[in-house]
Amino acid sequence: MVGTLDSDPASFLGISVLLWPMILGGVGLFAAFQAYYWIGHRLGPRIYASRLGKKISEEKILKVENAVRKWGAFAVYACFWVPGLRHTLPWVAGVLRISYPWYVVAAALGCLTWVPVTYLGLYSVIWGWLKLAAQSPLLAALAAVAVVAAVIGFVRWRRRRAARREAERLAAV
Repeated sequence: MVGTLDSDPASFLGISVLLWPMILGGVGLFAAFQAYYWIGHRLGPRIYASRLGKKISEEKILKVENAVRKWGAFAVYACFWVPGLRHTLPWVAGVLRISYPWYVVAAALGCLTWVPVTYLGLYSVIWGWLKLAAQSPLLAALAAVAVVAAVIGFVRWRRRRAARREAERLAAV
């Protein structure tokens, strides 16, 4: 049939092959969130003494616990949009044993909203950079160097800020 998705040579099961990574990424992230919850649920507070728990400071764990206690499943949804929290909060939600049905709803909504935004946004940036590289390799190289420099600057700024806060905390004790 002409004009249907089934006639598109770049499709599988009627879905564009360009969308399959997004779909599989969303399913994978949802599965990871379920595993995180149940590992936290099974191990309980012992998880904080594990290698994972030791990587995360006690102060950060307490902040995450307080957010989960205060906001419940909404905190699970919101954690998708906060780097660093996305893979920490589900463990804590399992330890605190928040309502699993609400957890599943929040995780599903998070995957359904965060994955497409991230995938399509990243896809747009990559294709935009490739188009720039085709038109002007020099400008593309300069743009890549500028992005790398900005990331390095941001990481250094965050580390200095964290060190300064730690020094202030130790000085207050």
